[in-house]
Amino acid sequence: MLKTNNLKGDIFGGITAGIVALPLALAFGIQAFGGVDDPNASQLGAYAGLVGATLLGFFAALFGGTHSQISGPTGPMTVITASLISGIWASQQSLSAVLIGMSLAGIFCGIFQVLFGIIKIGKYVRYIPYPVLSGFMSGIGVIIILQQIYPLIGLKSPVLVVDMVTQLPQRIAEGISLISLLLGVGTILIIVLFPYITRKVPSTLVALIVMTLVSLLFALPQHLSIGAIPAGLPVPFFAKEGVGMEGIDWGSLIVGAIVPGLTLAGLGSIDTLLTSVVADNITKTKHNSNRELIGQGIGNALAGLFGGISGAGATMRTVVNVKSGGRTQLSGMTHAILLLAIMLGLGGLVKYVPLSVLAGILITVGWGIIDFKGFRDLFKIPRADAFVLVVVFLLTVFVDLLTAVGIGMVIACVLFMKRASDLVEGGYSSQEMTNFDKESPWSDEHGMPDQLAHSIYIQRLNGPIFFGTINKFKEVMNDVPDNAKIVIIRMRLVSFMDQSGLYAMEEAIKDIQSRGSQVLMTIIQPQPLYMLRKMNVIPSLVPEEHTFTTFEDCTAYLRKQLEKQ
Repeated sequence: MLKTNNLKGDIFGGITAGIVALPLALAFGIQAFGGVDDPNASQLGAYAGLVGATLLGFFAALFGGTHSQISGPTGPMTVITASLISGIWASQQSLSAVLIGMSLAGIFCGIFQVLFGIIKIGKYVRYIPYPVLSGFMSGIGVIIILQQIYPLIGLKSPVLVVDMVTQLPQRIAEGISLISLLLGVGTILIIVLFPYITRKVPSTLVALIVMTLVSLLFALPQHLSIGAIPAGLPVPFFAKEGVGMEGIDWGSLIVGAIVPGLTLAGLGSIDTLLTSVVADNITKTKHNSNRELIGQGIGNALAGLFGGISGAGATMRTVVNVKSGGRTQLSGMTHAILLLAIMLGLGGLVKYVPLSVLAGILITVGWGIIDFKGFRDLFKIPRADAFVLVVVFLLTVFVDLLTAVGIGMVIACVLFMKRASDLVEGGYSSQEMTNFDKESPWSDEHGMPDQLAHSIYIQRLNGPIFFGTINKFKEVMNDVPDNAKIVIIRMRLVSFMDQSGLYAMEEAIKDIQSRGSQVLMTIIQPQPLYMLRKMNVIPSLVPEEHTFTTFEDCTAYLRKQLEKQ
């Protein structure tokens, strides 16, 4: 049932998110059709992007389980769709086959996501290790950037990543469009620099409008802009004008759409639920992961039925929505209604948008997807995590996304079993590795100054903090009361931390300190202590003098601090 207690905030948040979503929907749609060598490809792609953003955005919000989430085309989903479309075009050279195959894949994606929600598979997404996600998302960011370099300079991009790299020098030597390059670079500069002036107006929209107006002054050649897109309400793909059914090999298209549909469903589910976690952290709410998958499935199935590209929960648009006041499903539905209005009334204006401007927008999106923090910490994190990150990154860029995630998960699980075996051999029982205990006081907790009892919160952790336990760890750390002046994190039973755990601990400490609380840590075992120091959590976030080898030392420190007051 829709809530209307935040009507003003939801409408304003939805409108703001819709403004941000417009250029991204156009850009992702055109990227999806980048492998189609047809003069109408840009128009069809732009329209497919708008349809997907509108239908998925509305129905995922209506039926989903994350109140403030904004859904639409995303970078990872578009990379998969582009691969599917280019494969169909290469084999059949038919726009009708492309539209039908893309639509069928979207419908299958939706069906699979609904099934995922029904069988409650959403809870298993939390077990994906950080290195796998980091390498995967960074690889997608690199693919997007490589693909958009070509339209940035007025050229058609190859389909394969290897060709994008190897053919670039030759294609540049053959000649580029200087006007396109200037428009694209100008777009990037506006997106990067405009937030320093104000954040009240989305920089992507400013870049889109300003650089489109500039392009009109230069009389940009028609083939370097989007061109006119269809106007009117979306219709099912089989009823679209110009989509001929004659000569279509339906059997091969249906069979060929199943695996891409499953890939889109898996990838979209991961992408969406990660965004749901981001929304939860900002709004201090808790999403329903399985209901969210059902809502996403309904939205993607309908988007596919009406010829739109598949999408997922979009992190940037969701954050914009929340920061602008959006708190309920109404904000996501408002965002979709705004896009529908634009599609009905302003389609004629979109034809002037240069392709290089959209390329500039997507390059900034790709840059934002790359996990620079993960690569920066590559020589600080455990070597096993670094190995997984690099392998997944290379497989994502040069092989395919599904293989990258699958192999990354297998390697991560094997390496974790080896770590777990080492811990058991080292004297830690399996029971100690199962959960976190935050209720029962430990035997050494005595002598705490009575004057501080009401302002101290003791957080007891039990077991290694790794990719399989970080969600439980985050839940436990969220229980720290806001009014606690001192938070003591007990680490005696934390025998191991991987990259996922390190980042989760860092985030939890920053969150506690942002409320004005002081963080103390006691009895940190060798491996976690080594990693916390190597990652500079100690002493950058927690000074050395706030870490203690025994709980008695911590108590003595608090007594001394009390005497100084």
